[in-house]
Amino acid sequence: MSQRDFYEVLGIAKTASEQEIKRAYRKLAMKYHPDRNSGDKTAEAKFKEVSNAYSILSDSQKRTAYDQFGHAGVDPSMGGAGGFGGQGQSGFGDVFGDIFGDIFGGNGGARGGRRQPQAQPGADLRYVLDVTLEEAVHGITKHITVPTLANCKTCQGSGAKPGSSKTSCQTCGGHGVVRMQQGFFSVQQTCPHCHGSGQVIKDPCNDCHGHGRVQETKKLSVKIPAGVDTGDRIRLAGEGEAGEHGARAGDLYVEIRVKSHSIFAREGNHLHCDVPISFVMACLGGELEIPTLEGRVKLKIPAETQSGKAFRLRGKGVKPLRGGSVGDLLCTVMVETPVKLTSKHKTLLKDFDKSLDDGKDHSPKSHSWVNAVKRFFSKT
Repeated sequence: MSQRDFYEVLGIAKTASEQEIKRAYRKLAMKYHPDRNSGDKTAEAKFKEVSNAYSILSDSQKRTAYDQFGHAGVDPSMGGAGGFGGQGQSGFGDVFGDIFGDIFGGNGGARGGRRQPQAQPGADLRYVLDVTLEEAVHGITKHITVPTLANCKTCQGSGAKPGSSKTSCQTCGGHGVVRMQQGFFSVQQTCPHCHGSGQVIKDPCNDCHGHGRVQETKKLSVKIPAGVDTGDRIRLAGEGEAGEHGARAGDLYVEIRVKSHSIFAREGNHLHCDVPISFVMACLGGELEIPTLEGRVKLKIPAETQSGKAFRLRGKGVKPLRGGSVGDLLCTVMVETPVKLTSKHKTLLKDFDKSLDDGKDHSPKSHSWVNAVKRFFSKT
């Protein structure tokens, strides 16, 4: 009797992805599973049929052979690659374990309950480093102290007392995993005795108590490159926590946080600062000494300068960390209103204000704004 098309058995298209094949098989296998259909020969036959189809279509090489040659390409009796229950590399237990291993926490990818035990690598660490604006712009080397887990020097990270050694775990036979039978299901789990390492320590180190690591404070030098800004990270490879039982150490990530400055504010590669000037200087003009991160410079204030006017000093900003032109320093002048006036000051200001006539020529913005307000109220 001729076999049904495998794609038809699973109810999928020939262009189905691996995930679509797996989902289709999961649904049908659960439907026709013998534990759910006790004594039902039809369901048992259906279950074998869908499992056979999945064993071929889930294997990329067998699927290619099947797509090219049909059943002849995968039937061992016809010289093919082998199907479910045949002489091929994938047996029923492997197929079923692949699909349902994730349901029960098993490792479907480890054939026959075997895997290479691997020690857990060390964790990465994060350290927030506060720097001044000057340090961030010019660069500096900082010394930091980091609490971490380091390899035990007594046992060299093995966890075993010097002179002794680890032994193979008797529970899992050194494989790190055990396979448990739950009815028809074969479930693979991490060995509860050795926790997946495949080895046990019978005589632990007195200093680390078998962990292979001890708490330690590490002193490091961190080179801060010029141009860093808040949020930039510097990676120090291998300076994180030591791995378990000699596994590779994690990395240390130093995160930069630039402190606020009393004069300058940073925006990208540009610096900003507010420069207060007197009412007289705003009217008549003058010259000011302005601080920059490279030293002092002269800033010329032209006559009749309005409050809020920004002056750009090119190249007085920050050199970008990743290359490019240096930013600018933008100085915004703020006209400061005189305070604590005497009666004489007030009389002089009143006389000065009267001398400006109606102010149309001397205060164009104020005059324009007053006219705009009048037009607004005339409409309401």
